[in-house]
Amino acid sequence: MTSPAILTSLDSRGVATVTFNRPEVNNAYNEDFIQGVLNGLDALGNEKGLRAVVIKGNGRHFQAGADLKWINSVRPKSAKENREVSKATADAVDRLNRCPVPVVALVHGGCFGGGTGIVSACDVVIAADNAIFSISEVRWGLHAAIIVPHLNDAMGMRQVRRYAITGERFGAEEARRIGLVHEVVPLDRLEARGNEIVAQILENSPSAMAKTKQHILESAWGGFDRATLDKLIDSHSEARQTAEAAEGLASFAEKRRAAWAPKG
Repeated sequence: MTSPAILTSLDSRGVATVTFNRPEVNNAYNEDFIQGVLNGLDALGNEKGLRAVVIKGNGRHFQAGADLKWINSVRPKSAKENREVSKATADAVDRLNRCPVPVVALVHGGCFGGGTGIVSACDVVIAADNAIFSISEVRWGLHAAIIVPHLNDAMGMRQVRRYAITGERFGAEEARRIGLVHEVVPLDRLEARGNEIVAQILENSPSAMAKTKQHILESAWGGFDRATLDKLIDSHSEARQTAEAAEGLASFAEKRRAAWAPKG
């Protein structure tokens, strides 16, 4: 028996913990992971006493983006099947973004690709000092369409234009400087600082926080309507079936540089 890709729990205060649980692949997301997030959020949404959600990852890394082996297995399927994969992924991040209770992310180790989209959709992000980030999709002939609005909200368009185009890695302090995370703490203080933030949240009116979040989203990049999300989903899924995506994913599997990279 394999462990679930997503673990959820709810304590007596109404604080839920959602834990990414694919440490053997650095919590890279696949179909089970995405569905686990959706199912977990659905179940928590039915809890009347829910006050906050904490997100973290098991193992050495928070979340390493997409499982590229899985992406490569999805790519040759029909356009409809590819769109369904992109829709589920977009819905998971969008649901986090619109969650009516505060969402706190505790980030350690690697946070790449879709992982940056996850944290940009959270209300409070605390990073350990060993955290490393990148918006890496372009390295593999893909792009970050479905998380770009959330990244724009978190980092500002000017920073997204750099990091989503270069695909370069950056550390926790740079992530704090550009707004992707709110605080950086020593790794051994990450859980404790998360608990302090949650304690602060629990002092506040649930309905007032929900309404505040709603008003913030109304003027945010990530406050888009369904038609806008559908356009992003279409672009995201179509990119997966291009020749450049085929080459990028092959270069990853074969541990070589892609054809478009300089030789030597």
